[in-house]
Amino acid sequence: MVLARPTARQLAMAVGGSVPDLIRPGLLVLFCGINPSLYSAAVGHHFARPGNRFWPALFLGGFTNRVLTPYQEDELLEAGCGIVNFVNRATSSAAHLRTQEIIEGGRELCAKVHRFRPRVVAILGVDAYRKAFHVPRARVGKQLTTIEGTTVWVVPNPSGINAHYQLPELGRLFGNVREDALATRIYSGPKQVKPRVQA
Repeated sequence: MVLARPTARQLAMAVGGSVPDLIRPGLLVLFCGINPSLYSAAVGHHFARPGNRFWPALFLGGFTNRVLTPYQEDELLEAGCGIVNFVNRATSSAAHLRTQEIIEGGRELCAKVHRFRPRVVAILGVDAYRKAFHVPRARVGKQLTTIEGTTVWVVPNPSGINAHYQLPELGRLFGNVREDALATRIYSGPKQVKPRVQA
């Protein structure tokens, strides 16, 4: 189902809005975005803004057998994937978020990972990961630290304005996340290493 594009008035009314988490226990990969765009909040679906490359990157990475639309996001759960955000407050740009909001979002992500136990957490944006877990030298790729014992990958923000990474490279990185998730056992031991969360 494809809905009409939101009007300027609807986008303005979406400021501060939210998008429900797409999550359930035992996921293969839990993707964590920064925060919803006004477009996503207006239509109520993740990564809905035209030009966002999340959905085609999922397909290129082997998670789906076709390019899903944001309005088909429930099918992603069937593929073993979910979506949450560090901050569930829609803004016209992630630059409008306060650092403290992202840090608090990191704590909330830890709680969700502890509760739902995905095999892998994939953070969509290295800057957000650095702020949320106070790891200023973190780079794109698999991280040495974990969240609640769960493997962490950092992949580039799929927003169309992120010109540093083109779609083929995003697809390759998403594919690396999928391959690692398939090879990862569900965490079951008492010993764990967590990223240091800034107080």
